[in-house]
Amino acid sequence: MKRVGILTSGGDCQGLNAAIRGVAKALYVEFGDKVEIYGILDGYRGLIQGEYRLMKPSDFSGILTLGGTILGTSRQPFKQMRVPDEKIGDKVEAMKENYKKMKLDCLVILGGNGTHKTANLLSEEGLNVVTLPKTIDNDLWGTEMTFGFYSALELATEVIDCIHTTATSHGRVFIVEIMGHKVGWLPLYAGVAGGADMILLPEIPYKMENLIKMLDNRDKQGKRFSIIAVAEGAISEEEAKMSKKEFKKARAEITDPAISYKIARELGKATNREIRVVVPGHFQRGGGPCSYDRAFATRLGSYAARLISNGNYGNMVALRDGEIVPVPLSEVAGKLKTVPLDCSMIKSARDIGISFGDE
Repeated sequence: MKRVGILTSGGDCQGLNAAIRGVAKALYVEFGDKVEIYGILDGYRGLIQGEYRLMKPSDFSGILTLGGTILGTSRQPFKQMRVPDEKIGDKVEAMKENYKKMKLDCLVILGGNGTHKTANLLSEEGLNVVTLPKTIDNDLWGTEMTFGFYSALELATEVIDCIHTTATSHGRVFIVEIMGHKVGWLPLYAGVAGGADMILLPEIPYKMENLIKMLDNRDKQGKRFSIIAVAEGAISEEEAKMSKKEFKKARAEITDPAISYKIARELGKATNREIRVVVPGHFQRGGGPCSYDRAFATRLGSYAARLISNGNYGNMVALRDGEIVPVPLSEVAGKLKTVPLDCSMIKSARDIGISFGDE
């Protein structure tokens, strides 16, 4: 009997259930009734506390289009994994013990950067692990794409689309803050797809004078409104020159609810313009997956089942050059995939006149 555990960790996103379904269906096709799948509840917390249940084939039916995760999820910071818990003690040892208690042959983990650090740790501790790249940020090293990205992109683009009409009607400047954590993949693509006039990314520090210049140029061209897509991790040139400690201190002193409000306040004061801010927030990772993510997550899930069948553990299932391939967890853990400054999308955006606030 093959025994496989599945858990989803970190923030939820579209496509998690599609990926879970892909893993399960492929395992059932491969092993029939000779496989048992254990759903571990609420991510690593469930593995630490021993909260899991034996799944049935029917549990994986009707979830292809369902958003969120049927297993539940939670955030368990990697930095805290080696910090003893008052009730449980050593969390890593607790996870290993529950893995053995379930008599698992493999643990399938769906998650982003922090999740993969812990997955690699468990792999180094001797557990058989296979992972799937999940995050709307598309910032996982080793894969060209993560599932959840395109679904979030559609929603973020729709927000910018809708802002166009009210911005045009009132002749206002709108700032739309797009998720993405420390990288700019989502705001970059949403900004281009939504027709933003300026895109501020963490990878390209901005100058306030360039934001002012962009607005002035649009005024001269007779354009009554402007839309600025701002990454939640956007930084100014002044902040980029700070040390990590100085930057954290500066951000901690900000009284604005989000970076976009700070930019709006400073820009409004400098230009005497009416600035409006829209922060769609978790709306971007809610709802069901788009067709691309359904198909993509299914490909990743079915390939994970193939790795399990072949006993090829210690890998993340990734997309490279259009093909699904295994990538060692040791190459993935702890690395962030940022937007290259010379990437084709940035070049295309500049070609059509989109400003990034750096010139």
